[in-house]
Amino acid sequence: MTDARLWARPARELAADIAAGRISAVDAIDAHIARIEEVNPALNAVVWTRYDAARAEAKAADARRAAGDALGPLHGVPVTVKECLDLEGSPSTFGITSRRDHRAAADEPHVARLRAAGAIVLGKTNVAQLLMYLESDNPAYGLTRNPWGAERTPGGSSGGQAAIVAAGGAPLGLGTDIGGSSRVPAAFCGIVGFKPTAGRMPDDGRASIPVGQQAIPSQVGVLARDVADAALALSIAAGGRSDVPALGDPATVDVAGLRVGFWDDDGLFAPAPAARRAVADAAEALRRAGARVTAFRPPDPAQVRGLYYGLMSGDRFAGERRQLGSSPRDPRIKLLEDAATLPRPVVNLMLWATRRRRTAEVVDHFGPYDTDTYWQRVETLMDYRARALAALDDLDALVSPAAPLPALRHGATAEVGVMGIYNVVYNVLGWPAGVVPVTRVRAGEDASRPASRDPHDVAVRETERGAEGLPIGVMLAARPWQDHVALAAMAAVEKAARGRDDFPATPVTPS
Repeated sequence: MTDARLWARPARELAADIAAGRISAVDAIDAHIARIEEVNPALNAVVWTRYDAARAEAKAADARRAAGDALGPLHGVPVTVKECLDLEGSPSTFGITSRRDHRAAADEPHVARLRAAGAIVLGKTNVAQLLMYLESDNPAYGLTRNPWGAERTPGGSSGGQAAIVAAGGAPLGLGTDIGGSSRVPAAFCGIVGFKPTAGRMPDDGRASIPVGQQAIPSQVGVLARDVADAALALSIAAGGRSDVPALGDPATVDVAGLRVGFWDDDGLFAPAPAARRAVADAAEALRRAGARVTAFRPPDPAQVRGLYYGLMSGDRFAGERRQLGSSPRDPRIKLLEDAATLPRPVVNLMLWATRRRRTAEVVDHFGPYDTDTYWQRVETLMDYRARALAALDDLDALVSPAAPLPALRHGATAEVGVMGIYNVVYNVLGWPAGVVPVTRVRAGEDASRPASRDPHDVAVRETERGAEGLPIGVMLAARPWQDHVALAAMAAVEKAARGRDDFPATPVTPS
């Protein structure tokens, strides 16, 4: 069995073959290390490695199998994890240079569960500084590139994780998600990404948005090359907790009995034609699988945007400034700082002078910065969540764009931001949601964008220029604690999409 066949295989198949003795854990680890060494110079996705320790763990894993010991479901399987997630003895810098000497004293709980199941961590993957924008680039580690094209970003803040999974360096791994940070990179890189129900896999990282901000809590997410591996990783990382509803089994879901709503435009950020087509294709796939599919629209998208930005900026980014101290700021972080701390008339003048009308729409949601305003926003959030559940009526799941655009060009996130509410709506609601690849951008699929000198609009047009061939995914979401329903719907869409000529097959060789 060649290295290429090993690094291209799903995690569950590797685990089965290692357990049966058809391959060794050492072979699997060596194949994936070789793959990382082959592709990472072009990607800069893996920014810290532990190859010697991984090889030693693989030898020990093979010895346990030979001795007849009980084996975990990921025994000997190589994985990578997002740099911000603690792994004993490794740095968790969050892209902050002053944290370069940090070394974690213990594994973060979800990392620990993967390792207890037999997974072997090869390294840690790049992030956005403070995990706060949709490009993985920071002063500590530099820029990560997309395996589908070096001029494109793999997204953020889990972009390094998505890039290396897409390129075959690991079959699966962990990211985090408070505003699409796992799902947008999955969409940009043509893989699967999943954010569980809020509270199922809490992200307690302490060098990003303050963990005390629990109105819209960050979650640990999973990334993989197919839905079955993502479901496996989720079942392990989520653990058997008794304080939250148990994670259901996607295999028990009858897709033919599902009631699915679909939407393809949030009314705030017009999607690219390929994103609309992907939603239509996914809806049709579910319909052919027997699901009842109807149109749907999230209530009041503008309120979702206001809640997200208002709550995220409630402390004027004081927590982020405290974490950064005197360390160099990524320019995108500096823009947020200035928008939140400079007098509003000064900010408005700056935005007017640079024609940043779209950015002004976001900054309008910053402030007032007082406790009473924050509490009122939390109350409004509670009311919105109740209203959204009521709007679902009898629907079990929703399908919508994974992102309104294909992978952005490097630097565009300074202007484009979170791209409407396609991802953040499920952080605001706390519902489980996952991305599955469906298609690639076709020739001539450029949106008719209005002429504008707003840097946002320019960046959007540049994103669509030359995007032919880039992967496009869709989002599947479900009611709170119905994570398995979303995964089952994702699997049905994936099954239909894999039979198409334009399916964004992975792994990808960097270009």
